[in-house]
Amino acid sequence: MFPNIQQYIENAIAHFDEIPAERKEMLSKIGQYVASKTKARQKAELIYICTHNSRRSHFGQIWAKVAATYYGFDNVETYSGGTEATAFNPNAIRATKKVGFEISDNGETVNPKYRVVYDVDTEGILCYSKKYDDVANPAFGFCAVMTCGSADSNCPVVLGSEVRVATTYNDPKAFDGTLEQDEKYSERCFQIATETLYAFSLVKNLL
Repeated sequence: MFPNIQQYIENAIAHFDEIPAERKEMLSKIGQYVASKTKARQKAELIYICTHNSRRSHFGQIWAKVAATYYGFDNVETYSGGTEATAFNPNAIRATKKVGFEISDNGETVNPKYRVVYDVDTEGILCYSKKYDDVANPAFGFCAVMTCGSADSNCPVVLGSEVRVATTYNDPKAFDGTLEQDEKYSERCFQIATETLYAFSLVKNLL
């Protein structure tokens, strides 16, 4: 794990007590899903879903894989998707880089594919915008994590999902082009990191 990311994780863990009880209850469903798959010696697959698959769902995909690595669960694969496809937002990419991730793209100008690396011993995480039912994502047995209210209401049923969890977050897009833009993206990144790490911290106690 890159040192800056390790330090960021430790800071996030120190903020677990600030997560509201009702959020912890919802997040525990993610931990229960991962624990159940781990007990069964099966792959745990999580798809983080928001409307445009451009900001919050990518934060979720990235932090879930990092959290799985941090807590030692090598059976976890993470994905993201939207109710429509756009592109991984530059402001979200900048917030991710600020944490300490190394990010490169494939040179495409429309919806590039990004490789997000957090450790020298990993190939990193492939991030790009797609619909949640894209062929690149698992089709059944996965945990669908809804990261925005619009996707949550527009996808009352996610076909193929074994578990559906609504951990919705305010959209930093509301601050695009303002003086608060970078602060709000970093704030949302940290919130999603903290809550995702909390969810994975529960797994060992459930095994």
